[in-house]
Amino acid sequence: MNQFLKSIRKISFGTFLLLLFCCLNYHAQCAIPKENRPSGLTINFLARAGQVFSNGYLVNTSLYQANAPSEDFQYTEIAQKQPFFGWTVNSGQNNTVQAGYQILVASSLENIRKDLGDCWDSGKTNSDQSLNVTYSGKALKASSVYFWKVKTWDNHGVESLFSSISQFRTSAVQLDYATARYPLQKQDVNPVSIKPLSASDFFIDFGKAAFGRIHLTLFGKTESDTVLIYLGEAQKDGRINRTPGGTIRYSAYKLALSGGWNSYTIVISKDKRNTGPNAIRMPEYGGEVTPFRYCELEGYNEPLDKTQIVQETVFYPLDETESYFSSSDTVLNQVWNLCKYSIKATSFTGVYVDGDRERIPYEADAYINQLGHYGVAREYSIARYSHEYLINRPTWPTEWIMQSVLMAWNDFLFTGNKESLLHFYTDLKAKALLSLANESGFISTKTGKITPDVLKSIHFNGTLKDIVDWPQTGILGLGKNEPGETDGFVFQNINTVVNAYHFRALELMGKIAAQLGEAADEKVFVAQAKKLKAAFNEKLLDKKRGVYRDGIGTDHASLHGNMFPLAFGLSPEKHAGKISQFVQSRGMACSVYGSQFLLDAVYDSNNANYGLALLTSTTDRSWFNMIRVGSTISLEAWDNKYKPNQDWNHAWGAVPANIIPRKLMGIEPLEPGFRKISIKPQPASLEHAEIKYPTIRGDVLVSFQNKPDQSFKLNITIPANTTSDVYLPFWSKSQKVTQNGSAVSYRQIGNFAVIEGTGSGSNVFEVTR
Repeated sequence: MNQFLKSIRKISFGTFLLLLFCCLNYHAQCAIPKENRPSGLTINFLARAGQVFSNGYLVNTSLYQANAPSEDFQYTEIAQKQPFFGWTVNSGQNNTVQAGYQILVASSLENIRKDLGDCWDSGKTNSDQSLNVTYSGKALKASSVYFWKVKTWDNHGVESLFSSISQFRTSAVQLDYATARYPLQKQDVNPVSIKPLSASDFFIDFGKAAFGRIHLTLFGKTESDTVLIYLGEAQKDGRINRTPGGTIRYSAYKLALSGGWNSYTIVISKDKRNTGPNAIRMPEYGGEVTPFRYCELEGYNEPLDKTQIVQETVFYPLDETESYFSSSDTVLNQVWNLCKYSIKATSFTGVYVDGDRERIPYEADAYINQLGHYGVAREYSIARYSHEYLINRPTWPTEWIMQSVLMAWNDFLFTGNKESLLHFYTDLKAKALLSLANESGFISTKTGKITPDVLKSIHFNGTLKDIVDWPQTGILGLGKNEPGETDGFVFQNINTVVNAYHFRALELMGKIAAQLGEAADEKVFVAQAKKLKAAFNEKLLDKKRGVYRDGIGTDHASLHGNMFPLAFGLSPEKHAGKISQFVQSRGMACSVYGSQFLLDAVYDSNNANYGLALLTSTTDRSWFNMIRVGSTISLEAWDNKYKPNQDWNHAWGAVPANIIPRKLMGIEPLEPGFRKISIKPQPASLEHAEIKYPTIRGDVLVSFQNKPDQSFKLNITIPANTTSDVYLPFWSKSQKVTQNGSAVSYRQIGNFAVIEGTGSGSNVFEVTR
């Protein structure tokens, strides 16, 4: 001790102060909880840009080591010259807002570990921006690996630790704008059961259908041993259904065994239609795939266990733990699981496609797939890529051309990123089809306004046709007396559904123009939307009956002619009740595609009881029916009888993947990039439910316990750097509303008590009679 004191006396006062400062700073850093440091780092939306794959499988090679020519590596490449960064702000305190950030980007792992941003050091930047932060450092070199991390300061005066280190690789060609994607990923799945059919025949069930191949390890006694392998999506009487109908998949393969133990991969035969020039082709490293749940093995005279046979599945990377949902209704839970898995399983090409029959992107499929993907994963790249792919490769339905505008707005609303809007703004203006409008604002494909210049502006070489819903009467095996899925819609030159879409496209283009500072365009779109809305309700609304006609020239009123105006906000408030009643009277008289807009209309009309009834229905026009017939991926149609050539792997049939989080649990962005969140649960008779909903800013957790007209308890947790408007049931002025046990004021909006501007963190709300 004396020796220590003597040493201290020899230190200068300045050195002593420096040592003291270092000690205090060290203890201050130790006092910051590690969970306060930023997490969920993304570059161009990608949270796993540093992962390396070999033939679709994750490997233990780091991105900066993935240069060995002897290996066939796949990895993400960032082609954008100035990529954008994002992260999740973390805090143990409620009402946390980021006050500043510092980003370091380095050219080596050594430099980033030393906190040296030799490519970019943003310094402490006073800003609450935690998304879409554009790289502003030295020019990035092509085909190079970079490392980055970030730290934050918040409004409580807390300076976080630096995040974990993330890395990315630039591509050989650098562009001003480019959407990045992951490589496709593979996952091996073993059977859930193997059932012997005889001494040499086996029925194998993998539990779920998936796109992929079969991999087997078998023993051959002689070189002449041969086994037959059957793959299929459907089963009948304990065997694979070998005549399943439509394009439900079944295939057969012969395998000659070599002597002794060997492993085999069955090469999938190519289908002429889904590998044609317009189809999305599988990458070489993935190989051709087929959807199957079941496998039969014939002629194998040895024992067979689960380790010997593998379903080699392919999908776009997705972390299933990023979302969950559970409720007191067992049917609803099964529907959620079906639809969540469908989003993963149908991503097998890395682009949203219509299913296995064609493997072609269509706007309607992509729109529903986009919303569903947002509902189950913190993933935005495949949705953006698919939307941008379709801008230059549109399909024929009039309404679907305009869906590009809807997808563009969803992309911006859920991510807060304007870069795609900026890059495709001219295209999006054309996709609103304003060039087809008459003096009243209505558009039509039947009035001679479709010129070569119009088609060129939307990148389409073909004939535009109104679709309303699909399939229609008299096609795809439906006879002329069979109704199809349009509820008897009477097509006219001025079509109600088409013009409802046009109104929505105009409305959204006005918002897009405003976001991009295009004031003159904003004025035009807003004025045109206002004119169309007035004409729409003057010419198409039968005020006496309180319903919309299918078009000008007919008195027929269909589900479609009413649900689309209701979903798109066209209905006058005084008529909305009757329109809603009419919609409910028609039941599920639409396809699985139309159900998206039906459920949007139902929940936006605050008709939660009917919404829940549709989601949990067990009729043959229900999601439960998809489960009952034996599929584990959502179907293209409600049942084979409604579309005889349907397939069993359409993501547009997975509507509840977005309706449950967005409408039933009520979680939606009020401001772009979830800066402000609406939490508006509509539980109807559900006793309880809970959800983890991933957003670009972090997870939103919502749960409730519900005794209708008696009590309602809502638990919410929202990420730091966000606020929310919370909607609770309003039963009477005498009800008690509390937040964390204390009385709280609210604003009555219809049947809701609304508490505005709730800050981040966890809160408990209760309503009692």
